[in-house]
Amino acid sequence: MGGTERVTIGMRVVEESYDIVVCGGGLAGFSAAVAAARHGAQVCLVQDRPVFGGNSSSEIRVPPQGAASFHAYARETGIISELLIEERARNHESPIFDNGYINSVWDMVMYEMAMATPGLTFRLNSTVTDVVLSDERTVEAVIARVSHAETELHLSGITFIDCTGDGIVAALAGCKWRYGTEGRDEFGEPHAPEKASDAVMGSSIHIKAKNVGHPIPFTAPEWAVRYDDPDFFWKRGRGVNPYSGFWWMELSMPWHTIHDNETLRHELTRHVLGVWDYIKNRDPVLQEEAQNYALDWIGQVPGKRESRRIIGEYLMTEHDPLGKTVFPDEVAYGGWFIDLHEPGGLLAEYSEKTAVEEDNNQTYMAKSYVGPFGIPLRILIAKDMNNLMMAGRNVSVTHAALGTVRVMGTTAVMGQAAGTAAAIALKRGIQVREVPDSSSIHEVQQALLRDGCFLPNRGNGDPDDLARKATVRASSEATLAPVGPAPRGNLSNAQNDALTATRGQWIAVGADRLDSLAVCMNNDSGTVQFVEARVYAVDHLWDYRLHPDEPLAATLLTIPVGVEQWVEWRINLSVVAIRGSYVRLDLLANPHVSWVSASSIEPGHVSAYEIGEEKMRKLGHGVMMSLKVQPPQACYEAGNVLSGVTRPYRYTNLWRSDPSQNLPQWLELSWEEQVEVGVIELTFPGHLIRGYMQYPALYKDPQCPKDITLEAIADGQWVELATLRGNYQRRRVITLETAIITNRLRVVIHATNGDPSAAIYEIRCYPLPKPKRSGKDEE
Repeated sequence: MGGTERVTIGMRVVEESYDIVVCGGGLAGFSAAVAAARHGAQVCLVQDRPVFGGNSSSEIRVPPQGAASFHAYARETGIISELLIEERARNHESPIFDNGYINSVWDMVMYEMAMATPGLTFRLNSTVTDVVLSDERTVEAVIARVSHAETELHLSGITFIDCTGDGIVAALAGCKWRYGTEGRDEFGEPHAPEKASDAVMGSSIHIKAKNVGHPIPFTAPEWAVRYDDPDFFWKRGRGVNPYSGFWWMELSMPWHTIHDNETLRHELTRHVLGVWDYIKNRDPVLQEEAQNYALDWIGQVPGKRESRRIIGEYLMTEHDPLGKTVFPDEVAYGGWFIDLHEPGGLLAEYSEKTAVEEDNNQTYMAKSYVGPFGIPLRILIAKDMNNLMMAGRNVSVTHAALGTVRVMGTTAVMGQAAGTAAAIALKRGIQVREVPDSSSIHEVQQALLRDGCFLPNRGNGDPDDLARKATVRASSEATLAPVGPAPRGNLSNAQNDALTATRGQWIAVGADRLDSLAVCMNNDSGTVQFVEARVYAVDHLWDYRLHPDEPLAATLLTIPVGVEQWVEWRINLSVVAIRGSYVRLDLLANPHVSWVSASSIEPGHVSAYEIGEEKMRKLGHGVMMSLKVQPPQACYEAGNVLSGVTRPYRYTNLWRSDPSQNLPQWLELSWEEQVEVGVIELTFPGHLIRGYMQYPALYKDPQCPKDITLEAIADGQWVELATLRGNYQRRRVITLETAIITNRLRVVIHATNGDPSAAIYEIRCYPLPKPKRSGKDEE
């Protein structure tokens, strides 16, 4: 937008005006800026580093994680999904060793998206130094200093979004904020300590090591911290390896994570070099393995976990994720556990409570396991301010609640929500603080869903979506196929399959009956064993209640001595009343037998195991147990694409073609009357079941359709509307040059990225958007 510049003594001053100014270019700020620009706002993104991404950038190298680390099919979608799918398809390096393996490919994927977004201007290497208020409730402008450029930016706007992490914009604007840990007496939070304090989670720097193929010595400098005690690492939740950085490499107390940031950087460097010295020269387990590894990279920008938390229109406490509060202004979701690192980090007795728990005793994890849960817009709006929002780790939460919402997958979807809400408020001519209590909140929620996001308590209710008025059919439909055991010989898998605790397998109900269930079992005890089996009706894939209600059926299975033998339960159960939902088959604990994990995963079918506190937890990185169901369950019907949900949740919500029938396969919409279609929006499967780190280099999800044609009936004949070739993205929007009037439309999938079945989660159809008028849009 318009701008002027003038020269003062040694300093150039540039004045610019925008609709929305986003401060902070981490994943929250980046997503906010892109979302706002995509919804028509003129946006400036101000970032104090030379690259986007914040803690995920190549400067700090923390891989983006979120709900999928703890819940199958809970991966964050929307802008963050577009970015991560693109990065995996391009990047030659895998992030499988956790911190330290992010590289500049990720930086460039973000940079390219910023460059390709109309209406988005960005100012890198620009640090916010001051805020101008027009009155005590309204921000008029932010002032930023451009590093090494002797330039000061005066950026005015209608709405401002503080995604700086430290909440500097809100603090300079006079907003109230919190720093430290609330005492238990304030909100009664189970994870809060007895007394309040200034304790916060620490900042980290990371390393990356490289195997050079021959021994490489390492001598630590004299000023490095010396480590000698193996128990400090192996018995106190600080597992080490010779490959990469470690999440527990952190410090906070007695330093302040804002004011002492430079001191923390130096102290962390001392400790990092000391840890590497220990790995190379003294660790009894790793010293030999590490001899060919050289320290290849050491981060010098501390990645912060916690500092200021700005008070918003609502203060989220840990009671909200624990109780899964349903908010009327839900705009995002989280699913990381309540992960509260010990204050002091490396100076503390141990790193974090769950890290020192044994696998067979997860008491603390059971108390901390939450989600997926909804997040309200009100925690993204600064209290008593007209035009100031925030997204990221500086949102309106307590210290305990921050433990779950602080991870970058969650902050990214909060950022997209903030940017979307700001842009819609601008269109409606209202202040952002009015959105949660107005009809605009429904518009924001529907816009987020249309843009590919997921909300646990909202589905597609867009009245403009023509597909919702159509009927659907397909060339073929898959059923739930029998899934046999994974290849034998993997000892770790065999150990994990042992029924040391109750294990559950979700089953989508796509028929009126369950006549027979069969499981593949091992029994090497030398004697016949017995296992109690139960079937429960469950609300959704993340219904982890150990006893959801009275079981629909129960029996005692006899397990003969032997390996990989199918044990059948003739259940003869009518499930008419719950068709189109899930049941869960639970096998109760018997450590003398194992339920063999499956060789593959049927979409929407995952498993979990008991962890205590009457609760279950996702098994592994998303695993299905071996299973046979009779009759075949028709759970991948064409009509699922109109469910309003674009992932497995309360049902599979997926159309999948019969894998025994060759491609191409098609899905068809038909209307009783002619409709005018100009925009077709498709959501495909892939990149949902597991977290980002579980996907290898140059990965394109096999389930995702690769070559697609859109066809429609015109003048009694099928005509081709558009073609996609080489696709690997989950969501694609096809805008036709000229709208077509039709009563039948087909999506033809000619090839996938490897899967034998064509599959689609959702199809939406809209008229062509009306041309924009010059000047301000009409209401």
